[in-house]
Amino acid sequence: MSAIVPGTGLAMIEAEMARQHADALASFHGAGPMAAEVAQSIRRTGRLTLAAMGGSHWVNRAAAVAYRRLGIEVETEVLSEFLITPQPDRERTVVLVSQSGNSGEIVAFLDTPAGKQERFGLTLDPASALGRSVPALVGVGGPERAFAATRSLLVSHALHLGVLAALGLPPEPALAVLAAPVRPDLAAALAVLAPSTCLILSGRAELQGVAESGTLCVMELARLPALGLEGGQLRHGPMEMLSAQSGIVLLRASGPSAGLATSLVAACRAAGSPVAVFDLSDEADIADAVTIRLPQEEGMAAIFAVLPALQAFLVRFAAQRVSQVGEPLRSTKVTTQL
Repeated sequence: MSAIVPGTGLAMIEAEMARQHADALASFHGAGPMAAEVAQSIRRTGRLTLAAMGGSHWVNRAAAVAYRRLGIEVETEVLSEFLITPQPDRERTVVLVSQSGNSGEIVAFLDTPAGKQERFGLTLDPASALGRSVPALVGVGGPERAFAATRSLLVSHALHLGVLAALGLPPEPALAVLAAPVRPDLAAALAVLAPSTCLILSGRAELQGVAESGTLCVMELARLPALGLEGGQLRHGPMEMLSAQSGIVLLRASGPSAGLATSLVAACRAAGSPVAVFDLSDEADIADAVTIRLPQEEGMAAIFAVLPALQAFLVRFAAQRVSQVGEPLRSTKVTTQL
């Protein structure tokens, strides 16, 4: 990636976000043959390992829920850990996910023997080490240029949707959301969380991976500490850190977990933490929290509805705090060192 010219970081992020829905739709529709090949491998081996670094790992964490609901045995691995403590050499389908396809961990893993693994890639760059080395699902639009991951996350989810559709998941609800982007009013949520010096993002099921990807955005762009805690995990101890400076962003999908949000919000508010809820359920707004109302969705459709809205919120949250948001001080877009 070329160096970011001062003053252009935010513009680059916004440009990526502006085209992400169109690129994600095109990526899904172009993924058919390779998605079918990956799906055949998953059926053949009976095991799926999704391995990645950074934001791509959180994409995998969210998508894994949809694979499990189809009866697939799936695990998500941080690739640096997978290199140090590899899985036993059994038949398995391994999908390496990397928007750049050139990170240090990807290159190192591709140098290891495949053994009984059937390896595939998921990337935005077909000319990358990943794209050249294994059969790969390739997103439309080329590699992401902006520092923080936005478009690459949505496109990667669309490529996962291609595989899921080949495995039998009806894609129509998720595609309908991609075709009609939702842009909610974020002003009240930005105002209530403005005093926060750290953020805790939380969800359940497929939205927990989305929440975790949001924490990376907070740390990279707003340069604040952030935690991504599944709702139950937040209950088990970390409540001790809550205060008026600890902002809560709760992602609430439709379905069985929707009712769990009310008591969690009440506990957070009792501790003094301001709360914003991105709500995709048909439940009533939760008292004493700011609600960003989104279409009633669950599963992959919920991911496609909430992820762009959360990105827009977090980018604006960061821009209120950092003068040259999106211009990294210590990091690069592609991390080549292990």
